[in-house]
Amino acid sequence: MKNNFGTVYSNPSYILIAIGIFFLLFVPLIIISEFLFLEPFLVFSIYPETALSFSLIVILSLFSSIAVSMNIFRVKLIKETKKMGSSIIGTIIGASAGACSCGPIAFSVIATFGTAGSIASSFLTLYEIPIRLASIGILIIVIFVTTKSLSHECKVEF
Repeated sequence: MKNNFGTVYSNPSYILIAIGIFFLLFVPLIIISEFLFLEPFLVFSIYPETALSFSLIVILSLFSSIAVSMNIFRVKLIKETKKMGSSIIGTIIGASAGACSCGPIAFSVIATFGTAGSIASSFLTLYEIPIRLASIGILIIVIFVTTKSLSHECKVEF
């Protein structure tokens, strides 16, 4: 598994892709989760009771960037859409499930969808940490399957 990471990230472009995806996911999530305030001043705050949520956002962003950059490497290597659908779908599901920081935007959801929006936003707010933990688990499985796929299906020689 270590050799697969070395193969993928020996190319600096995949390192840049991973860094870019990390920040494209991390910054909006910390803004939505109210860890970073842009108005009236730029303020970054983490309270002891929200430290777990913040650390899960960091882990989620990191695993998403690793999974997406490895899948991009795999897509360029295989160039067959039939063999790679499952790991890309898993990456999308894992990243989108972890992005459920719906507490701050609950008022717009409630106003738009009424009672159903209220129930959905309260569910997502109440189970935010278990949803993120599940999405991190999905992303770990995706990374494992992708590295295994790079070893077996792609016949990468080390």
